[in-house]
Amino acid sequence: MDRVALRGLRARGHHGVFPKEREQGQTFLVDIVLSLDTRPAAADDDLAKTVHYGIVAEEVVAVVSGEPVNLVETLAERIAQVCLKHEAVEEVEVCVHKPDAPITVPFDDVTVTIIRSRV
Repeated sequence: MDRVALRGLRARGHHGVFPKEREQGQTFLVDIVLSLDTRPAAADDDLAKTVHYGIVAEEVVAVVSGEPVNLVETLAERIAQVCLKHEAVEEVEVCVHKPDAPITVPFDDVTVTIIRSRV
């Protein structure tokens, strides 16, 4: 499988279990790696035979800025399902970063990473 990666997609969302997170929102970053066979697209130089990563990026940002969920795990799952709707995509790795998570100790980042496939 070949890979197409989008790193650092950024959107404001209102996800979390605490009222302050839901009310004020925060920035989430998303990295996705789409696994697919790019040979047909490369052979014919045809965008229709691969995944349009610009559209995928817009869809991912729409999920993050859309309906709030309690868990980052749920958000990652929703993103994965949006990515798998693209016919060429066989597998997706989604990493959601929550750099402003409400943690009481110093930290750099909180991430949840999942891998989903059609099978």
